[in-house]
Amino acid sequence: MAINLAKGQKISLDKEAGVTLTKVVMGLGWDAVKTKGFLGFGSKTQDIDLDASCIMFDEKGTAVDAIWFRQLRSKDGSVTHTGDNRTGDGDGDDEQIVVELNKVPATVKSLIFTVNSFTGQSFSQIDNATCRIVNAANNQEVARFNLSTLGSHNAQIMAKLYRHNGEWKMHAIGEISNGRTFSELMPQIIPHL
Repeated sequence: MAINLAKGQKISLDKEAGVTLTKVVMGLGWDAVKTKGFLGFGSKTQDIDLDASCIMFDEKGTAVDAIWFRQLRSKDGSVTHTGDNRTGDGDGDDEQIVVELNKVPATVKSLIFTVNSFTGQSFSQIDNATCRIVNAANNQEVARFNLSTLGSHNAQIMAKLYRHNGEWKMHAIGEISNGRTFSELMPQIIPHL
């Protein structure tokens, strides 16, 4: 059973999944917002482009790679972004980042996941925005984080996956911010390493 993560919460991914995880998926989902047309007649769908990103850091806190809509695969091949969704249409995850934990180089200590509203809407304007971690072996949801409750911000430093005593753990950071891409969040990311 998945747990709903609260800001600052830390969990062991292996313990939550009940098995040693080798491959996880960070899923990001949201719904396009319907707005009323001219003088309240009709409606149209407003496109919302949320972007999931993953930044890989070494022991010294140096960013060694970034996986996002402009680079869909890490240089070492252990992390893959499934592609940029610019509307939020459809059910389920609109964007996914797949991490093969057993292939992440030993020099990488942590992975930071961020969400940004590239089109600028605040999370309070976005319906059903959630991110989650799924055990890719059985498609079981391990953890979930609700983004739509975050108010008038358009970016979030979502979570950190990190190595600790030979296992992968997760820290639900949940720090809200503003910025269209992960690079604008780097000054706020560094203290979480």
